[in-house]
Amino acid sequence: MSTGFYWDERTMWHGGGNYAFTVPLGGLVQPLAAGGLPESPETKRRMKNLMDVTGLTRDLHVTSADVATTEQLLRVHPQEYLNEFKSLSDANGGEIGHHAPFAKGGYDIAALAAGLTVAAVEAVLAGTYDNAYALARPPGHHCKAATPMGFCLMANIAIAVEAAKATRPDLRVAVLDWDVHHGNGTESIFYDRADVLTISLHQEGNYPLDTGYLADRGTGVGEGANLNLPLPAGAGHTAYLHAMDRVVTPAIDAFNPDLIIVACGFDAAAVDPLARMLATAETFREMTLKIKALAERICDGKLVLSHEGGYSEIYVPFCGHATLEALSGSAITAADPMARALNTRQPGPRFDAFLRAEIDHMAQQLGL
Repeated sequence: MSTGFYWDERTMWHGGGNYAFTVPLGGLVQPLAAGGLPESPETKRRMKNLMDVTGLTRDLHVTSADVATTEQLLRVHPQEYLNEFKSLSDANGGEIGHHAPFAKGGYDIAALAAGLTVAAVEAVLAGTYDNAYALARPPGHHCKAATPMGFCLMANIAIAVEAAKATRPDLRVAVLDWDVHHGNGTESIFYDRADVLTISLHQEGNYPLDTGYLADRGTGVGEGANLNLPLPAGAGHTAYLHAMDRVVTPAIDAFNPDLIIVACGFDAAAVDPLARMLATAETFREMTLKIKALAERICDGKLVLSHEGGYSEIYVPFCGHATLEALSGSAITAADPMARALNTRQPGPRFDAFLRAEIDHMAQQLGL
């Protein structure tokens, strides 16, 4: 098994604006000593550091990539948006959209993050690697074609999909988003398309507040090619694995894609500050094993994970390490220091039964 790992230190230099957590500074809101938005470089950098220290990195093919080209960006984002973004970026930075600030040079860093995902997808499709992981920052799954939001400035996965389809027009792609927040940007870009299946597992009513409903199935020829599974707050390990088995696997199986891409956020973890779910590092390991086995069965193992959210500097590294262990088949492990505590806090039998019943009900509503 060969796994490509795409990352670049330059993406860690992306900077946010004047925020205290997700609240703009001013009035009674004081600046934070440790910085602004929770989307900081530390979660990703510490993940890579842990992989280096354990030696997992040596079991991967570590590389960088070129920035996404203007031609690639324009397949998703309109020229007007790119012009505005580039102009502000070349000056002193700024903010476009909701919770989407950037410092000087932010345009080039965002284009590099998109380029990492583009390169990962191309390498897997070309057979260079069996599968790949792109440690992309800033993230991308909230970014719409003309509207960045939620820390996302360019739609990394959508850009990669369109780059691949530019030379493979018949390519069918399934995008699974297990970030705890609804993947509204990716959904909106492909909402009227039948050649890209989008599935989002997310905490109900978290972010954005007005998207991610079960009834949102796509439009026109794309009707039925968009699936949302809004999970109740407090869903944990068993619920996530049941969702994979009851909804994700049969939906992707029926779609029969040539490639699977995962929007890989680790913010469904139990200690994440922006969510109220109870997933663990083992949850992400087992979800990765499930989607990897599915890819091997239906699309020759062609699988790419592109990093999205996850805001616990302590725990994201262990979730990411478990995911890369499963993706690459490496025997190098990193013991989860919070496993005992988080396993104890999992939902009890009655709530777990309720969660399973809710997932089964939603699956029936989705025709699965």
